[in-house]
Amino acid sequence: MKKFLFSLLVVGLASATFAQGPTSYKKRPSLGVSFFLNDMFTADRISKTSLSDILSNNKWAKSSEMTPGLAIQYFEGLTENIDFMGSLGGTFTRYPFYSKSGVAPSTTSKFLLEADANINVKLLTDQYLVVPYITLGLGASMYGGTYFAAQANTGLGLQIGLGEGTFINTQMLFRPGISNLAVNHMAYTIGIASPLKDKPKPVVVVAPPPPPPPPVVEKDTDGDGILDKNDKCPTVPGVAKYQGCPVPDTDGDGINDENDKCPTVKGIAKYQGCPIPDTDKDGINDEEDKCPTVPGLARYQGCPIPDTDGDTVNDEEDKCPTVKGTVANNGCPELGKQYNFDNKKVLFVTGSSVLTKGSKVELEKVVKAMNEYPSLKLYVEGHTDNTGSDKINKPLSLKRASSVKAYLFSRKIAADRLLTEGFGSSKPIADNKTAKGKTANRRVEFRVQEL
Repeated sequence: MKKFLFSLLVVGLASATFAQGPTSYKKRPSLGVSFFLNDMFTADRISKTSLSDILSNNKWAKSSEMTPGLAIQYFEGLTENIDFMGSLGGTFTRYPFYSKSGVAPSTTSKFLLEADANINVKLLTDQYLVVPYITLGLGASMYGGTYFAAQANTGLGLQIGLGEGTFINTQMLFRPGISNLAVNHMAYTIGIASPLKDKPKPVVVVAPPPPPPPPVVEKDTDGDGILDKNDKCPTVPGVAKYQGCPVPDTDGDGINDENDKCPTVKGIAKYQGCPIPDTDKDGINDEEDKCPTVPGLARYQGCPIPDTDGDTVNDEEDKCPTVKGTVANNGCPELGKQYNFDNKKVLFVTGSSVLTKGSKVELEKVVKAMNEYPSLKLYVEGHTDNTGSDKINKPLSLKRASSVKAYLFSRKIAADRLLTEGFGSSKPIADNKTAKGKTANRRVEFRVQEL
C-alpha cells in the first residue's frame, strides 16, 4: 500500500496541466465513498524504535494485520488551494488500548466508528490532473459503543481528476492520540467522489448593437470655444487673446500676469501678485516686522536692539541695562562723575589693611550709590606697589579690598552685591621706580555692574 501511495505522489508532482475550462478551480461540494485499511501497529512500532529501523527491517504492518473499513466523505473548496474534507467511517478491529489507559486491549473485534474533520492544503489547483496535498485536522472515535477517544490528523494525499469534477482520492493518514483512551495509528484510504450539483452554466451576455456613428463635428476638447485646430492649448481652457491658452503666470505665483503688479516676481494675492513689502529694508517683511519703518534684527522681530535705560548703550552691550550710565563705563554709572567719588582718597594705615577716617568719608559716596541703585553689584580690586614679594603683597591687596567690603557691609550693603579680588603688584598704573609712582600703585579700584 505505501509503495502504491508513494508512486501516486511522484506522478502528481510531475504531472502536467490539462484544460478544465472554468476560470475558477474552487471545488464544488462533493460526496464520496472510500475504502480504507486501519493500521493499529506501525505507529506504535515506530515510537518504540525508529522509522529507519521499521523500514530497513520490514516491520511495517502487513495487510493481514490491518482491518478494512468503509467511509463516507464530504469535500468542499474553501479556496482554490484549500478544501474542507469530512469523513465518517467504520471498521471491525481489536483496539490495542495502551496500559496507561487502564483498559485491557481488546481480544475480540468490535466496531470502531471514526469521524474526521480535515483541511486539505493542495500543492496545485484542481486545474491539474494529479494534485498532491497535505491534510491536517482532528478526529473522534467510538469503540464498541463504550469507549470514546480523540486524535489529531496529519498526512499526505493525492487527488486524481476523472473529469466533470469527479476525482479519485487517496490518503496516508497518521492519527496521533490526544485523549487518554486514544492510540496512535495510521489509515490508508482510496475512494471516489463527485459533485453534488452540476457546474453552473456560464451566462452569455449578448452585447447590444453599436449606436450609429455620431455626426462629424469640429472638436473643442477643452470647451473654451476655440476649435482644437486653432487652439495652441487644446486640453486646457483658455482665451482667444492667447490663442486658446490660459492667461500666462510668468512668475508661477498663481496670479495671472494681467492681474499681477509684479509679473516677474513671485508674490501673493493680498499684494496683487507682489511679495510682502519690507519698508525698512531690514530683511524682515512688514507682516512679521514689529517695527516696519525702522531697520532692526530678526531676534527682536524686526526692531533695533533695545536700550531699556535710554543711556544710548544698547542692552546687548550694556553692563547695566536697567540703570542709566555712560558709554565710557559700558552703560553703568560712573561713581566719579555722578557722586564725585575719588578712589585715590581710599587709603590705609601704612603696611596694613586698616582704613583711614578719610577713606570712610569717601566710601559713604559709594554707599549712597549702592542704595540708589539696588540692582548694582560692586567689584573692589586691591593693588600694591612692588615693594616686597607678591607672597606678601597679594594677600595684603586682598585684605585691603576685603576691608572696603567689610565697611560697606557694615553700612547695610548686602554681601552678595560686593565682590573682592587682590592683584598684588601685578597691575601697576605708574612707574614703581619713583615714590610718586609707588603711591599711585597702592590703590583700590571700584567698578559697578548690574546683577
